[in-house]
Amino acid sequence: MNIAFLGLGKMGTPIARNLLAAGHSVTLWNRTAHRAHTLAADFPTLATVAPTPAAAAANQSAVLTMLMDDEAHESVLFGANGQDGILATLPHGALHISLSTISVPLSQRIAADHAQRDQLFVAAPVFGRPNVAAQAQLWIAAAGSPAAIALARPLLDPLSRGITVVGPEPHQAHAIKLGGNLMITAMVQTLSEAFVFAQSQGIDPAIFLETVNSALFRSPFYEAYGNTLLHPPEFPGATVDLGAKDTRLAREAAAQSGITLGLADYLAHILSTAQSQGLGPTDWAVGQYRTAQLLATRKPSQTD
Repeated sequence: MNIAFLGLGKMGTPIARNLLAAGHSVTLWNRTAHRAHTLAADFPTLATVAPTPAAAAANQSAVLTMLMDDEAHESVLFGANGQDGILATLPHGALHISLSTISVPLSQRIAADHAQRDQLFVAAPVFGRPNVAAQAQLWIAAAGSPAAIALARPLLDPLSRGITVVGPEPHQAHAIKLGGNLMITAMVQTLSEAFVFAQSQGIDPAIFLETVNSALFRSPFYEAYGNTLLHPPEFPGATVDLGAKDTRLAREAAAQSGITLGLADYLAHILSTAQSQGLGPTDWAVGQYRTAQLLATRKPSQTD
């Protein structure tokens, strides 16, 4: 297929590379243009670089977006006054696949705008860090009309080890991603506080992790995230700032439905504390662990 791919950050670059490796002709765009040119140089017969998002989407069968947040999506999709975004140039009947983690209200707005323009929309947020994306082992939660999902599958299959079709409304997939990230944040907080407890008892956290995970969970995710806490990566896969953003979006979606989530409120406090300690750019999991260590050593009068 002739497609466009917009957003070549830590996740977008390996995903776009896998699409090119699968043989798709891809028009690339990134706000920092050198990333697009660097990737295009590796696939000179398949990849081209567009100067703007609107130019990238013009005359394409499909466009995939992997952008940072709601603000970036609004800029790229709608542009100024709704005239120079990709929705204005994407052909009728063409497909937009959103791979990012965005708010439920924005997902609903995007779906409505695409419907008005006779364009197809699939929300397909991905689960996995950049190394998982590079291995084409992401898990994808997809939602949209059956016709749109059918068109999206040939583009999603080369990226993933599996796809869950959530439902017919695209925002349902974005809601699942927010809920899943909330669970990961809770798991990391559990590991962080358990490690702090283990150390207070003179127990090596690595021994604690091996024992408890073997006895109770047998989870590769507990093992992987536990090892991330104990051996921080040189470059963060995702940051505390992103964690704070996703937790906020989950709480806002819950509030929109008239419910409150006490654990989410607590995790938002933890992530806010991490940011106040200058840990915003730090790896998401590592930042939570450092914050748990900090809070554990504060006197009660020092806690927020």
